[in-house]
Amino acid sequence: MTKYFLGSYIVTILGLISAYLWGEHVHGGTGLTCVFIASVLAILEVSLSFDNAVVNAMKLENMSEKWRHRFITWGILIAVFGMRFLFPLLVVAIFAKLNILDVLNMAFNDVHSYAHYLELTHAPIVTFGGSFLLMLFMDYFTESNKKVHWIGFIEERLQKLGKYNGLCTITTLCALGLLMLKTAPDMRMSVLTSGIAGIITYLCIDGLAEWLERRQEARAKMCADTVKCSGLVGFLYLELIDASFSLDGVLGAFALSKDILIITIGLFIGAMFVRSLTIMLVEKKTLAQYLYLEHGAHWAIGTLAILMFVSTFHEVPEVVTGLLGLVFIVSALVSSIIHNKKKN
Repeated sequence: MTKYFLGSYIVTILGLISAYLWGEHVHGGTGLTCVFIASVLAILEVSLSFDNAVVNAMKLENMSEKWRHRFITWGILIAVFGMRFLFPLLVVAIFAKLNILDVLNMAFNDVHSYAHYLELTHAPIVTFGGSFLLMLFMDYFTESNKKVHWIGFIEERLQKLGKYNGLCTITTLCALGLLMLKTAPDMRMSVLTSGIAGIITYLCIDGLAEWLERRQEARAKMCADTVKCSGLVGFLYLELIDASFSLDGVLGAFALSKDILIITIGLFIGAMFVRSLTIMLVEKKTLAQYLYLEHGAHWAIGTLAILMFVSTFHEVPEVVTGLLGLVFIVSALVSSIIHNKKKN
């Protein structure tokens, strides 16, 4: 266990020390408060991302050791600096039509204005993530080659629907259509555009991954080049999944703190533990041992996608999102253990 989480422990210690020093220096004696907030954010990030770790582990099992290492190193930099720090700044800069340096200054010196602009962009941001995750959910359960079902009476019917081409896209578009009925008129175009962008992004990444797999099978002599490209596409795919999972958490973090640095520290610690958990799942072959775990993760993904859509017009507490995801993961784990005992 220690070898998997050693890096996370180090990041936690350094992160909490940084949060304390930042609070004492900038906020005048609030060091312990900043440590507490960063800790809560880290715990929330981990609790909301168990399903993310399982899905990541599924993809990493088919990737080389080199790309697994890059997922931990490059990936954590993208996840933290890119999604947890830079992405919100870019969104506010685009929406408010400001220079990104001005937005950075706003984030540190006028946090209420920064949080206000970010809140205004909540609906289109989570719609993009919701569309991407709903496509992932539908694609998994409509796959024709699936032989194992957890919630059989639903999953078997979903698989039969997979014979209809474009079903995943049509279902997600229908969900977006229903969402338009609840969306404020002045936000409908941006929400619809974001949702369609999420669908297109998923189709492009998934289509490219499938093409590379077919190429690898058909042209064994080009295996090295194909695996290299496949590793890159898999890496990008994982980063997009991680980004979609983190959208709601990044926005929700402002309910606990308006300080972008404390938010980044807390989410960084949580993201590091999720990465460590993912690697442990891969190397211990946990998914092979627990048959229904990935099914539970994808049910959690589908639930998260729907909740992200709902959050565009009605506030959804993060504790609800986290608990529902955890219920699916734990239920799938228990079902897997029962299955293993019956088998033995």
